[in-house]
Amino acid sequence: MRRRLMAPLAAVALSLPLTLISTTSASAAPADKPQVLSSWTQTSAASHNAWKAARSNQGAWSAYGFDWSTDYCSSSPDNPFGFPFQTSCARHDFGYRNYKAAGTFSAHKARLDSAFYEDLKRVCAAYSGAKRTSCNSTAWTYYQAVRAFGVAPATAEAAHLAKAA
Repeated sequence: MRRRLMAPLAAVALSLPLTLISTTSASAAPADKPQVLSSWTQTSAASHNAWKAARSNQGAWSAYGFDWSTDYCSSSPDNPFGFPFQTSCARHDFGYRNYKAAGTFSAHKARLDSAFYEDLKRVCAAYSGAKRTSCNSTAWTYYQAVRAFGVAPATAEAAHLAKAA
């Protein structure tokens, strides 16, 4: 009799920690979320490739609660003069949206903008001659635009209030 009771109790005891783990992971993002976000928003090609792989398998990262939404290159063309900038713009949006949500956008903006520029230059590296020069010039223009106009909502609001005063 004792043996028959022990088996069900052992099964319940073994399943209890798994239940607790799945409940806590569903309610809060993993503790390494800032490190993962940082690793996907660096200037290197490896960082870009890691982000791209994660983007194509977003379900595996659902516990982190990342914002994968994008409007690509906002009001600028996604493929100016035929240069495919949309993926670079999507990664830039990813960094902006997630650091804004974390409340640490200002501390990371310059790196996000630099990573964007490096991504654009990698696109341009596929071309040669005048086409590469044209692509690099367009990339520089896009980079300058985000440096000047890509602001955190609080910063934009403060600037607006300062103008109104």
